[in-house]
Amino acid sequence: MRILKRGWVHLVVLANSRQNRWDLPGWLVRRPFIAAANGLYEMALLCSGRAPTELKLLAGIKAAMLTHCEFCIDISDTLGRSEGFSEEKLIALVNYRDSDEFTHLEKLCIQFAEEMSRTPAVISDGLREQLLTHLSKAQLMEIAAEIAWENQRGRLNQGLGIRPMDTADGTLCLIPQPELRRGTDDSVA
Repeated sequence: MRILKRGWVHLVVLANSRQNRWDLPGWLVRRPFIAAANGLYEMALLCSGRAPTELKLLAGIKAAMLTHCEFCIDISDTLGRSEGFSEEKLIALVNYRDSDEFTHLEKLCIQFAEEMSRTPAVISDGLREQLLTHLSKAQLMEIAAEIAWENQRGRLNQGLGIRPMDTADGTLCLIPQPELRRGTDDSVA
């Protein structure tokens, strides 16, 4: 049931987009095998239900923020809100270490997303082991796959100039301010 709900939420978010809806499909149609592979991977992640959705979303949103992919951030923060994340929690992702909005496990997952999103991706000593005290290997695999995919997605979208679809519907959007897009600051607009 949870998988059906997540699938439905994704469809609703995409259907409610107000602009640039065809940017990504316009590129993917040129390479059908790549489009099919992207779709299969998206479905595999969507249908993987061992790890808590909230943890996967938080890690994915943080990874999107770190790649500065406006398309990814736009969709991710809308999906986060659909899962019940408050604006305060989404804003707190910028400085999550000092925030009371997150549990210890959520902070570990966000740190994992940060470390996996660096180039080179170097996971600090003990982080994986700390995560495995709270999660099974299957759950950690799902979270790692979500982060890796968000990085791939963000870098592909950045390379192709894919623009946000304006799914935030007038609410807070985590897209970086224009003067910060080329920097490393994660400030929100």
